[in-house]
Order: sequence, then C-alpha cells, then structure tokens
Amino acid sequence: MTFDRRIFNFAAGPATLPEEVLKQAADEMLNWRGLGTSVMEISHRSKEFMEVYEEVIQDLRTLMNIPDSYEILLLQGGGLGQNAAIPMNLMPLAKNGPKADFLVTGVWSEKSYKEAQKYGTANLAASSAAEKFNTIPARSTWQLSSDAAYVHYCANETIGGVEFPDVPDVGDIPLVADISSNILSKEMDVNKCAVWFGGAQKNIGPSGVTIVIVRKDLIGHSMGITPTIWDWAVQTNTQSMINTPPTFSIYMAGLGFKWLLKQGGVKAIEKRNQEKAELLYNFLDQSSLYENRVTKEYRSRMNVTFFLKDENLNAEFLAQSNAAGLVALRGHKAAGGMRASIYNAMPIEGVKALVEFMQDFERRA
Repeated sequence: MTFDRRIFNFAAGPATLPEEVLKQAADEMLNWRGLGTSVMEISHRSKEFMEVYEEVIQDLRTLMNIPDSYEILLLQGGGLGQNAAIPMNLMPLAKNGPKADFLVTGVWSEKSYKEAQKYGTANLAASSAAEKFNTIPARSTWQLSSDAAYVHYCANETIGGVEFPDVPDVGDIPLVADISSNILSKEMDVNKCAVWFGGAQKNIGPSGVTIVIVRKDLIGHSMGITPTIWDWAVQTNTQSMINTPPTFSIYMAGLGFKWLLKQGGVKAIEKRNQEKAELLYNFLDQSSLYENRVTKEYRSRMNVTFFLKDENLNAEFLAQSNAAGLVALRGHKAAGGMRASIYNAMPIEGVKALVEFMQDFERRA
C-alpha cells in the first residue's frame, strides 16, 4: 500500500516524529552547517559535533529541570541494556549482598526483574500479573525490602497501556524509573528518583540512543564483572564516548528537544497529551464495540490499548484503518487487541481522525 501524503502513524516505537524535525534533517543531510557533509560523517570528537552534544545535554536539563547533582549519559543498547547495567552499577550498594526490589506491572518491568536475577537477589515486591497487567497493585500490598540497593519500576508500560499517575513513594531507598515510553510527555520531579532511563525512539527521535539520568553519588560502585561499556563511571569520565556514540541519533534527539522547546516545553506538551488521551478514552468508554480494560486511574496517556468486543472483526478493522492511513494499530502479540500510541509528535488531528474512523466502523459493523 502506498500513500501520497503523511500517514498517522500509531506505532509504539520507533514512532512518529514531528514533520518539522524530519524536514530539517532532510535539508541538512548532504550539507550540515555548511561543512559539505552530513552530521553522520564527521568525527564524534570534532568541535562541531561536541557542540551538538553539549546542546543536547543542556536542552534536556532545561526540559526536565535536571539539577547538577545528576549526570546525563547518552548510551547505546536500549532499555534492555540498562536492565543489565543498572543492577551491575547499583546492586553492590545493598547492605547484605547484591539485592534490589521490583514492581512488576507489565512486560517491560518483568524483563527488568528477570534480567536482574543474574546479578543478585531480585525481590518481587509487587506484581499485577494475576490481573493480566491491567492495573497497578495497591501500595499497601507492596513487600519492599529494608536492605535493597534500589527499587525498580516502569513508569509507563508500553505493551499493556498502564501508567503510574505519579512517582511512587518507596521511602529512602533509591528509586529507578524506566521512562522509555513517557519521557518528556509530562512534568516529572527528577529529584524523586535516583535513576531515570529510556530510549529515544518514542517521544524524542529515532532509535539508537538511550538516555540515562543518574544521581552522581551513585556512580562509581559497579561490580567487578561490569563490562566497560556498561560502567557508568567510565561513561561519565568519557562524556559517553568510550566507543563511537550513535551520532545521528544524538543529533536527531537534539532536533527533537529544540522542537519541544518551541512548543512551550514539557508543561505545554503535557496539556496537549492529556487532551489527546481524553478524546480517545472518552470515545472508548461510551462505545458498544470497543473497550479498554485498564483500571481508569492507571490508563496510559501514551499507549491506549483497546479491544473489539467481537474479535472476528479484528482483521477487517486493521485492513480498513491501514487503507485510511491510520497505521500500526495492531496490539503487541503479548497483549493482543489494538493499541494506539499517541506520543508527543502525534497531532490531535491524528487522534480525531482515528476516533472518526472508529465511529464509522462501529456504525457499519
């Protein structure tokens, strides 16, 4: 299927990017800053690229209000890489041997929990697996350890469409937040977590760079087995350049940050994201054909999951939505159903077009 226009891309990641950002990247592809070459073809240690790198760091500090007590690392390996790096860098801080607590509310936090078991004791402090990951366990049921190095949670579960409404309170234990799919989508108090991490491919830019925001006092405690590339101290001392960094992804992230600043920053985009999510959820709640199964207070603003009550219509729904230029609505294989990812770059016009299509499909079903 071919289109002569931009589609509305509801993919969970790599995800849709602002058209303005794509046009700028295209314009600069062959002759970036008058150098007669693209940003991908210059040395990552050159003066020109280091200017890009420093701007990316500073713009992210501005957007998230990151204090100087936190280091920002631009790494490779995605969130799965950090699932290994985090326990290897933090578990040695536990009082009685390497240990960490995990709040498992979906596929991604479950992956983090399982990976950590290779490096020490991973305590399952809470899980919503019995509820098919459609909710978040009540705070009163969490079984947190007194001797854990940290508590890990996923702020937004991309597959199940579950999101913590706020940063959970775990007392004095350092909190680690996977924000891969809701980074920069709403205001977050950086001081409430010791570590924030996430890939760029949902709310920022293309895949390739992983952002790790870590409190500086937690750097320098890695296990002896930690590979050099995962050692936060080494990466800090080399400006995330122990090896050649993903230069194009960093450059594109920088364009994404500039775009977001032009929109009015995180506060402005949060309001827009809330409007988009409410529009779609309000329709789902009154529909006789579609349903969302997530507890209302934990519904994700970024990844709206829904099911057709008559699943025999799934194939036809996807075929017709694709033909209408509303693509990538099939849910993840682990969850089934449908999923509309409405990240920062998805305009409200895209959500309106989706709702109008779904209304029409329901009338004809």
